Amino acid sequence: MAFHPIAAGDDDGAVAVARPYAWIVFALTFGLLISDYMSRQVLNAVFPLLKGEWALSDGQLGLLSGIVALMVGLLTFPLSLLADRFGRVKSLALMAMLWSLATLGCALAQDYQQMFIARFMVGVGEAAYGSVGIAVVISVFPKHMRATLASAFMAGGMFGSVLGMALGGAIAAKLGWRWSFAGMSLFGLVLAVLYPIIVKEARIAPKRVVDTATAAVKRPLRTLWSSKSVIATYIGSGLQLFVGGTVIVWMPSYLNRYYEMTTDKAGGVAAIIVLCSGAGMILCGMLSDRLCRNSPERKVALAIAYCLGSCLLLSAAFALPAGPVQLLLICMGMLIAAGTTGPAGAMVANLTHYSVHGTAFATLTLANNMLGLAPGPFLTGKLSDLIGLHAAFQLVPLVSLAAAAVFFYAKCHYHKDIARLQGQSVPYPVAQAGLEVKL
Repeated sequence: MAFHPIAAGDDDGAVAVARPYAWIVFALTFGLLISDYMSRQVLNAVFPLLKGEWALSDGQLGLLSGIVALMVGLLTFPLSLLADRFGRVKSLALMAMLWSLATLGCALAQDYQQMFIARFMVGVGEAAYGSVGIAVVISVFPKHMRATLASAFMAGGMFGSVLGMALGGAIAAKLGWRWSFAGMSLFGLVLAVLYPIIVKEARIAPKRVVDTATAAVKRPLRTLWSSKSVIATYIGSGLQLFVGGTVIVWMPSYLNRYYEMTTDKAGGVAAIIVLCSGAGMILCGMLSDRLCRNSPERKVALAIAYCLGSCLLLSAAFALPAGPVQLLLICMGMLIAAGTTGPAGAMVANLTHYSVHGTAFATLTLANNMLGLAPGPFLTGKLSDLIGLHAAFQLVPLVSLAAAAVFFYAKCHYHKDIARLQGQSVPYPVAQAGLEVKL
C-alpha cells in the first residue's frame, strides 16, 4: 500500500564497497524508509481524536491521508530525476528532513487547513524516497542480491506503517495526538542528520560499463506503454491496492466506532491487520515465483485469484457484525489483498525492456497511487459520510472484481505481447526464459 520497490537498470556494475559499510548504508536507508511510513501512517491512529477535536467529516479525514499518496504519485518521476542529477545521498537527506519537519508541522497545526498543508509537504518529502533509496542500496551490494533487497524494502514499508499506527495510538492515548506526530518527527530528524555524515556519495557510486545490447535497442522507453497487457497490469495493480490501502487507512476508525476500542488498542489491532497484509505480500510473491517457475504466464492467473479471493473474504467479513469471526476474516482477506504486488511487478518487468525497468516500476508506483492509495481513503470517507463506515466497507471489496477483470484482459494479450517484445522470430519459450524476472 501506498509501499515504492524500484529496480535499477540491469547494466553490470563493479561494486567496490566493503561489506560492513554496505550493511551500514542499508541500515540507515532502511531506517529512513521506516521513518517515511511512520510519518505517513501515524495520522490513521489519531483519526478519532482529530475528528472529535475539530469536528471533521470522514471525507476531510480521508483527504488528509490521500493527499500524501497523491503527492507521491505526482512527484515520483521529477524528484527522482533531480536526485540522479544532483546526488542521491544529498537528496535522500533533504527528503527526510522535509518530511520530518512537515510531520512536526502536523503536531503544531491549529486547524484543518494547517494540517492539510503539513500533510501536503509530508507527501512532497516522501515522493521519491522509494526509488532513490533502493537505488542507493542496490549500488553497494552485488547484483544477485537485488531481489532480496527489494523485498526488504517492501517489508520496511509495512514495518513503518505498523510502528506508526501502534506507537502513534499509544502515544496519543497517554500524551495527546500532537505528541504522536512529534515523536515520529524526532526519529526522522535524527536519521536525516546522521545519513549524509555516514553515507558518502563517493564511496557508494558504482563503476558502470556500457551495455552495447541496450544501445542497439531502438526507443526502449516505448515498451512502458506499447503493449495492452502492460497497461492493463498498471491499472489492475492500482485498482487492487484501492482495497488494501483503504482498509488499512480506515481500520483504526472502524475499530474505534464499531468495537468501541480506545485509540491505543485500535491502533494495535489495526497494526496486526497491516502485518497480515505485509506477510501476505511476501508469501504470495514467493508462491508466485515457485508455481510459475516453468510457466511464468501463471502469474496473471494468480493475480486474478488473489483479487477474487480477497473480494470474497472481505465481503464476507463486512457482512458480519463486529466480533472475532469478522476480525479473522478481515485478517485472511488482507493476507491476500496485496498479493498482486509480486505478480504485477514480475509482469511489468517481463513486458518492458530491462534498460527501462526503473522507469517501468516508477510507472507502476504512479498507477498504484493515482488509482488506489490516493482515491481509496478519500472516496471511502465521502461514502462513510453518506451511509456510514460499515456500509462503505461493504462496497470497497467490490473494486477487486474490476481489478480481476483488468488482469483477465492482460492475460488475453500476455503471450502475444511477450512474443512481440522479443521479436516474432524468437520462439515464445526461449523469449520467456530470457525475460523472466523474479522479484
